[in-house]
Amino acid sequence: MKNKIKLFLVDDDAVFLKLLEIEFLQHADFTIETYPTGENCLDNLSHNPDVIILDYQLDGIDKNAMNGIQTLDKIKAYNPDIPVVMLSSQDKIEVAIDCMHHRAFDYVVKSETAFIRLQKIITTIFKYQKIEKELKWYMERM
Repeated sequence: MKNKIKLFLVDDDAVFLKLLEIEFLQHADFTIETYPTGENCLDNLSHNPDVIILDYQLDGIDKNAMNGIQTLDKIKAYNPDIPVVMLSSQDKIEVAIDCMHHRAFDYVVKSETAFIRLQKIITTIFKYQKIEKELKWYMERM
């Protein structure tokens, strides 16, 4: 039996979060956990997500809440191998570069095509992980 991909969706925009969850549940076989704050996400990292989709801002519920970059840094400190895809309504190269400097796997602008991009990125993540495992296997035998 194939294990489902465990996906964390973290966004303070409740409507966008629900729409994203519905899209993933309708188009793929995922186990999904949703969180409105970075703090909630961090509290549940022991659930071992395969991929985290994380909003860049995260200040809609609590202006003093951790932002996406702070959350990303704490996720990477907990487990640097968890792929994190950053989401933002800001279509600015500076934001994308900031995310990549903090070791995000990728950056997606919230738009009508965001879900399609996220699906492609998740597929890429698992292809990349498979190649890494195969390479490690071969290197151990040399």
